[in-house]
Amino acid sequence: MSEYDATFVFMPLAEAQLYFNEENEVSGIDVYVDDPDNVAAFWKPVEVAADRPVLLSDWRQRNITFFSALEVERNMMFLILTLIVLVAALNIVSGLTMLVKEKGRDIAILRTMGATRGAVMRVFFITGASIGTLGTIAGLGLGTLICLNVESIRQFTSWITRTELFSPELYYLSRLPAEMNAGEVVAIVAMSLILSFLATLYPAWRAARLDPVEALRYE
Repeated sequence: MSEYDATFVFMPLAEAQLYFNEENEVSGIDVYVDDPDNVAAFWKPVEVAADRPVLLSDWRQRNITFFSALEVERNMMFLILTLIVLVAALNIVSGLTMLVKEKGRDIAILRTMGATRGAVMRVFFITGASIGTLGTIAGLGLGTLICLNVESIRQFTSWITRTELFSPELYYLSRLPAEMNAGEVVAIVAMSLILSFLATLYPAWRAARLDPVEALRYE
């Protein structure tokens, strides 16, 4: 028997009271509900049914340490994801900055032909925004595909590496769960798009501020 095994004994209430020397007394009652996520709604009915002061605790309070660890992990994952998106946005900045330098002669020609600074800025803004939007859409599609098939990916990885990932004896999970939260997905997509758009502003501003005379001086 491993340290994770447990033994349960079921016996009539009268015999259990006699065994524990608690005649006509009950030390605890377990209540099972169909909707464990809405367990708080049953607290008041249980108190009324007991008709006496009772000490109540549910599965969330009994596992508060575990849920606190999950909350910390969730916040850290969001922070890491934000940093990854920020790095991608900086890549957009560097890529557009190099593009502005390479296209300096073309920008100068457009300016001499009557293009306004606003028009030049819009061109580079649309370019950077398109890169960010396409990258966000591609990431959303790939992430959704992985989330929907995460258990199959886990089994395939375990088969390739010949190791057991997320052992049930350690994580108490028979399978690797994955659930997509619509609100979180929308928040992440919005954050990615906003950072992508902000990343295009500086290169677009530099392109709009380019002096045609300086750009064509050595051409």
